[in-house]
Amino acid sequence: MGYFDAASSAPLHPVARQALQASLDDGWADPARLYREGRKARMLLDAAREAAAEAVGCRADELVFTSSGTKAVHSGVAGVLAGRRRIGRHLMVSAVEHSSVLHAADAHEADGWSVTQIAVDRAGAVAVRAYADALRPDTALACLQSANHEVGTEQPVAEVAGVCRDAGVPLLVDAAQSLGWGRVEGDWSVLTGSAHKWGGPAGVGLLVVRKGVRFAAQGPADERESGRAAGFENIPAIVAAAASLRAVQAEAAQEAVRLRELTERIRARVPGLVPDVEVVGDPVRRLPGVVTFSCLYVDGETLLHELDRAGFSVSSGSSCTSSTLTPSHVLKAMGVLSEGNVRVSLPFGTAAEDVERFLEVLPGAVASVREKLGAPVPSTVVRDDVLVVDAIGKLCPLPVIELAKVIGEVPVGGTVRVLADDEAARLDIPAWCQMRGQEYVGEEPADQGTAYLVRRVS
Repeated sequence: MGYFDAASSAPLHPVARQALQASLDDGWADPARLYREGRKARMLLDAAREAAAEAVGCRADELVFTSSGTKAVHSGVAGVLAGRRRIGRHLMVSAVEHSSVLHAADAHEADGWSVTQIAVDRAGAVAVRAYADALRPDTALACLQSANHEVGTEQPVAEVAGVCRDAGVPLLVDAAQSLGWGRVEGDWSVLTGSAHKWGGPAGVGLLVVRKGVRFAAQGPADERESGRAAGFENIPAIVAAAASLRAVQAEAAQEAVRLRELTERIRARVPGLVPDVEVVGDPVRRLPGVVTFSCLYVDGETLLHELDRAGFSVSSGSSCTSSTLTPSHVLKAMGVLSEGNVRVSLPFGTAAEDVERFLEVLPGAVASVREKLGAPVPSTVVRDDVLVVDAIGKLCPLPVIELAKVIGEVPVGGTVRVLADDEAARLDIPAWCQMRGQEYVGEEPADQGTAYLVRRVS
């Protein structure tokens, strides 16, 4: 009924399907060969490169196709760092970059070099001043995504690119989420993208390196794609990726207005339909089709299963999803709730009726999960002593649920001491306090796990 996870992977665009099928007959040969079949394949590859370059806003000889967006990121980061190694080995990344960027940064740091992670505000945006202040004489590369993959917040890429350019530092932009909506503005140096994010086939990424940027491709030498992307080109998929990128950009202006209205409808109505919900991400400077919210006292994985049974496919950055027991690094950096997190990312063509149906289903799904977990009800019992909540061995959101159950039992000014050993509690308890108007005092060691201190102020 409702596929609402386009930020993970968009459905194959009709133009991509047509281009893929049309190029299968002529795109199978080796484009490096001079005979007729090779020339046909080369013509398809060159035409796709020209089309993609026009969509990105770069020269055709600056763009190469890779086997994925992740491969493009890894090749881009490694290539610039190697090309500028005489200048220095300092790398800058934002705290909310896609994991492909952060994994590249981790590998760089593991090799003994320095990495600076730029913090974000509660909306998930970086400050231009923070990038400017973190630049050093030995900075080799700065990285900043064009828009966030979990909450949709758009970043001030043009402004940061200007600061970096003035300092002589190249800026790598991960444009995977935004490229389908249009070109990335600003004087950036390196750009990456992933076709399956804009309705192209999976397994095609693009890497753009501007002329004048020092770049040294890493790994064994390969003559294909200017030596920057090893391996035989999947020409039918590349043709489909380029065709779909041009198609979605042509539709973007009109579709952005429509999808923005639908996501604004979700942003405005969810807090009224579901109690104890926090809508996260920048309310204005965000991708048109993405809206993210967190529900108190809800297990994210359970909620996603509940919505799936109702016919809706959504994603989550909650600590108990994506096969991990640690909170989303994006939500953690923002300081917002990780529990019960839902990301709705609408693909092109989403019907308004599907959104209305989602809004009808959501309250019952949340209520069902809360009932199963024993969500708190208001308490009128008052005690003078400090309460200790023992949540050792309980995964979030249970420590927060136990806290919420007893906060009303202490007088204003009283303290609740929550014992928990789930890493997600370190993020969710302070976020709960901010959301509910209580004071988070801090944490202290305990015999088991950690003690989180909360003072009742209202």
